[in-house]
Amino acid sequence: MELKKFVDFDELETAFRSKTDEALKKRHFIFSTMQWSWLVKIGTTMTKFALAARLPVKGLIKSTIFDMFCGGETLDGCQRSSHELAAFGIGAIFDYSVEGEKTEEGFDQTTNELLRTIERAGEMEYIRFAAFKITGLASFDLLAKIHAGEKLTPDEQAAYDRVFERVDKICRLAYEKDVSVLIDAEETWIQKPVDELTLKMMSIYNREKALIYYTFQMYCHSMLDNLKKLHQHGRDNGYRLGAKLVRGAYMEKERARAEEMGYEDPIQPNKEASDRDFDLAVRYCVEHIHEIGLFSGTHNEASNYKLTLVMDELGLQKNDHRIFFGQLYGMSDHISFNLADAGYNVIKYVPYGPLKATIPYLIRRANENTSVKGQSGRELSNVKKELSRRKLFKKQLGHQDKF
Repeated sequence: MELKKFVDFDELETAFRSKTDEALKKRHFIFSTMQWSWLVKIGTTMTKFALAARLPVKGLIKSTIFDMFCGGETLDGCQRSSHELAAFGIGAIFDYSVEGEKTEEGFDQTTNELLRTIERAGEMEYIRFAAFKITGLASFDLLAKIHAGEKLTPDEQAAYDRVFERVDKICRLAYEKDVSVLIDAEETWIQKPVDELTLKMMSIYNREKALIYYTFQMYCHSMLDNLKKLHQHGRDNGYRLGAKLVRGAYMEKERARAEEMGYEDPIQPNKEASDRDFDLAVRYCVEHIHEIGLFSGTHNEASNYKLTLVMDELGLQKNDHRIFFGQLYGMSDHISFNLADAGYNVIKYVPYGPLKATIPYLIRRANENTSVKGQSGRELSNVKKELSRRKLFKKQLGHQDKF
């Protein structure tokens, strides 16, 4: 297929137009480091230890990996990154990346912060999204117990009732502010209560359009069927399905636990199967776009391009308000900026939060760039090419100035 019919992901001048030479050199260093899995493993172990021991490493972390993958430590601190994206037609999802809270006070604090992100998103002029993880609002152990079908104590039931109240408060404000909400997927062994909460919110707030989005991790072999089942559930119950499609984020952990516990591995047998189901899910959503809102969250060039082809095939406008492309802040700018430049709806996840609290997120990004075939290599190659292009351009400019 002709990969430049609608968008050219090799157009690096567009991809890095917002980045200074200094910023590109920093990216070069970080992605060079991430190519070595043993170095990433040592680095993440030492980072955890250093922070636990209160060693003076926050400045180093903040000026390198945190600065590249996070928007800031506070919501106000994200203004620079969000303005940078908006200048190139890209929306920002302010993602308060605090997870694994353990106290009711912590859950309430996270809820209040999420309400602030929705208020801020409601002030944006065009693309208005927010996102959160249920594990920021509820005890992991409580969710695991519910998933396993175990009977809750009165105190546990009261705690779960408070979880529902938090989630509903967030989604209700989003509905009032006309802000879409992505509820992120979690590990499969706590997913049932996450599903329950997400479906309930969709049934309440997705009556007119897809506002609340369920996350489908397509590296799970059951997800394509699950997408079709939930679409039918929405039809039967009078709401529109919000479908956020991703490949997934917990593959190694999921496989290890399945082997340890002796149950069926929920993960696809290979990458080709994940790619196939992701692309089939995208096509299914676009074919039923009058009943589904689609957020395609992927760094895979082929999948992003195939979505542009399906949209064109079915006669949809590039900026159709029901379809969004999404990537993470600090990654795949050659995809995000070129899609936005071509006229598609593009959003970047912009994580933020106290540095120490975002470490689990940053470690996942480091491991993802190491484990996903070619990810750090592709990022590094693009940065090298753009630095070389700029160097040559300056040299030619200097030569012209002599005449």
